[in-house]
Amino acid sequence: MDSGGDAVDRIMGQWAQVRPDLETEVMELFARVHRCARGMGERMETAYQAYGISRGEFDVLATLRRAGEPYTLSPRELTATLMLTSGGMTGRLDRLEKAGLVRRSPDPHDRRGLRVTLTPAGLDLLDRAVTGGAEVQRRSTEQLTPDQIAQLNGLLRRLLAGVDAM
Repeated sequence: MDSGGDAVDRIMGQWAQVRPDLETEVMELFARVHRCARGMGERMETAYQAYGISRGEFDVLATLRRAGEPYTLSPRELTATLMLTSGGMTGRLDRLEKAGLVRRSPDPHDRRGLRVTLTPAGLDLLDRAVTGGAEVQRRSTEQLTPDQIAQLNGLLRRLLAGVDAM
């Protein structure tokens, strides 16, 4: 980092001028986490667009892939995993089905239910997209050593546990 710091350092400097009594260390931490998440979110959206899918559609395909063979879940399981409304999930599934990346079929164990299955085309596209996305993420951490990445993962895991516990 250059001696001028980053945008967050400048913001914290402004707070120090107008509110010298304010403890800004935690504010600084969350500002950087937020900026990293927002910036990487935009980069990942761009990465997945190269495969003809949105980040949200990637999330659906990846959830099915992580479920293991036969890469099938109910819409309810997908909705719960991705923390979406049923309407939001329906829109994603409509687009993915139209593109031939997933197939909806009746649930053989529940006449009222459906199953969503990753098609061979969806599996192929997802595997290429996840590799492309992982490369974008890897490039973003080139300035960190493997030990620093492990340390940061550990610290963020602890931070997330505290956030989740609130």
